[in-house]
Formats: sequence, C-alpha cells, structure tokens
Amino acid sequence: MGRKEGVATKLARVGVGFDRQFGSISVPIYQTAIYRYRKFGENLGYDYSRSENPTRRALEDAIAELEGGARGLAFSSGMAAITAVATLFSPGDEVLVCDDLYGGTYRLFQEIVARYGVTFTYADLSDLSVVEAHLSRGTVKAVFIETPTNPLLKVIDVVEVGKRAKEAGALFIVDSTFLSPYLMRPIEYGADIVVHSATKYLGGHNDLIGGLVVAADGELGERLYFIQKAAGAILGPFDSWVLLRGMKTLAVRMEKAQENAEKLARFLADHPKVTDVYFPGLPDHPGRDVHFRQARGPGAVLSFRLHESVHVPTFFNSLRVVNLAESLGGVESLTTHPATMTHADIPPEEREKLGITDSLVRISVGIEDGDDIVADVGEAIERASTSPPPS
Repeated sequence: MGRKEGVATKLARVGVGFDRQFGSISVPIYQTAIYRYRKFGENLGYDYSRSENPTRRALEDAIAELEGGARGLAFSSGMAAITAVATLFSPGDEVLVCDDLYGGTYRLFQEIVARYGVTFTYADLSDLSVVEAHLSRGTVKAVFIETPTNPLLKVIDVVEVGKRAKEAGALFIVDSTFLSPYLMRPIEYGADIVVHSATKYLGGHNDLIGGLVVAADGELGERLYFIQKAAGAILGPFDSWVLLRGMKTLAVRMEKAQENAEKLARFLADHPKVTDVYFPGLPDHPGRDVHFRQARGPGAVLSFRLHESVHVPTFFNSLRVVNLAESLGGVESLTTHPATMTHADIPPEEREKLGITDSLVRISVGIEDGDDIVADVGEAIERASTSPPPS
C-alpha cells in the first residue's frame, strides 16, 4: 500500500495478521496460565502468563503502533497502569502534576506514592509561565499531565510542556484517556510515556476494566515491562480480547460521540440556567487553539455549572437517557457529580480552589440520538429549577 494508513484503518485492523497458524481475523484468546517447554531450557517464547501472553501481546503491540511508541503494556486497570509508571520515581524525586486531574490519581499520588518519599507539586500547567517557573528550580524529575483535564477540561500544550520538560531533563507523562489515539498521539509531540484508562474510550462499552501504557523508547519500555512482570497487575487474556474488539470501532464511536457533545455543548452554552460550560469545541474556550493544534477533535466529555436556582440532586435524579454513573467513554451517555463522586478524595478546600463545586456536572456524551440527549438534559434542568434566574 503506497499511502500511509489512516488511524481508523489501523483501528479496524487491530490484531489482523496476528494468527499466523490459522489466519484467524479475530485474535485468539489464549486462556492459559502456563506454557509447555519444547525441551529442557527451551520454550516457545512464553512460559508464564504474568510475564507474557499471546492475546495480551497482540493488544500491547496494537496500542504501541497506534500511539507511535516502542513498547505497549496492558494492566488490570488504569490506576494499575499509573501505579506502574509511578514506580519509576525514587525517594526524593519531585513530580510536577497538573492541578486539575482525576481524583483517583490524586489519591494514589498523595496517599500511597508520597509515603515512599516522592513529592508531588500541583499547579495550573495550562499556563506555560507556571511550568517554566517550576522547572527552572531544577528539582523536578517528571511532569504528569492530563489534557483536557478532568473535570474542568483545561487544555495543556503538550508540545511546549514537553519541550520544557526535555530541556529540564524531566520525564514527560501524558494521561490521554479523554482523547484516545484516535484524536491525539502525545508521543509525536514529545511525551515519553502515554497512559490510558482503557476502561473508557478504547474499550468503549463499559464491560471491562483495564489500563495501557506506551513508552516512547525501547529502554524505557523494558523498565516498565520489568515492573509489569514483577508486580503482576496484568490484564487477563479474555479482557485483552474484549479490549481489542472494542478498539476496532473506536473511530466511529468517537466521531458520533463528538458530534453529540458539540450539540449538547451549544445547547448548554445558550441555556439561561447554566452559568459556565467547559468544552474545547466551543469557540470561547480559552484553550481551543492549542487543543486543535494537537488533537483532531474536541472529544466527547464536557462539564458545566448549574445556576443556583437549580436543585442539583433533583437534576441528576430527573435524567432518563443520561445515566448517573462513574466513568466515561462508553457508548452510553454518563454523568457524574465530581464533588461527591470522581473527585471526592480531594480535600474540600482544594476542590473549592480548583472550582470543583457542588454545582459542577460532568457528562461523557455517548452515541445515542443527539436530540434525545439534549432533550433529556434540558428537561432535567427544568424539573430541577426552583425559580427563574435573575435577569
């Protein structure tokens, strides 16, 4: 084939050609824990499925190709993937982290990894002057970001932060869960490591828990592979197969979800009982230009604030199409209340400072009929309204 394959083609062909023995289009599920040796001292490339499994390896090779990295690794959850990356840090290291991020990552860093002598410094890394100020101290060993951030959808400039991290000799880690490799490939812009909660868009059907890590270079990939093998938080063969199957439809799912998200964002932006909408696809989003320099689309997650006249619990309880549930990135539209759900482990004073207040709502827009989603959210706002907003 003369031309370079598009990412949608790569996704649809995930795993094709892996089975050289029978030519199966779908990757076989190697549901085994151990492998028989050919003879003493000689195996067939596999010995124990914690170390290697053919189904998992097909998945790991696929995500490495999709991200343009040297090595992919599959873990039992997104948090297990981030834990493996955090194992690279040593006592005394300082890690610079975006201040608006998933509450579970904050909990892991503060309640577990920090106990081993690693310092985490949180700052608004969408401001490059803040990035420069922290890196100029010469103490930062790694930079960890999400973009867009969770839940306020701030956009961080991957190219510029990556450039500054490299100049400072710091490892640059990007959690790209919100966008997936269909919309952004951070390694192309300077990331050393990309992390995904594969439970979200890559799996896409809310039927598996998994995490993926991609290392930009082979040496770093080998270090992470050793951690995966030694710690053992691997993704099993069946879940690896389910994830491979989900990835094949990522392009069409993401396109439809984005289309719906843009429709919902425009509706909310014009709604008198919504005070703020956070979505990179809106013309007035402060990070829009940066976002579209590094991503092919806005994604399908948005957040917004309800006016004080809207009773928040009644809003959530009134939804019929959109589901109140943890997580994001599935075919179904999901909503969360960050202050009491995804970010409940962040101290209240920090949540308040960040803007994660009781009026904040996050929606992961699914692939239902877009008009049904808009109508459902609009009707829920009306049912939960106690009085008209001030003029």
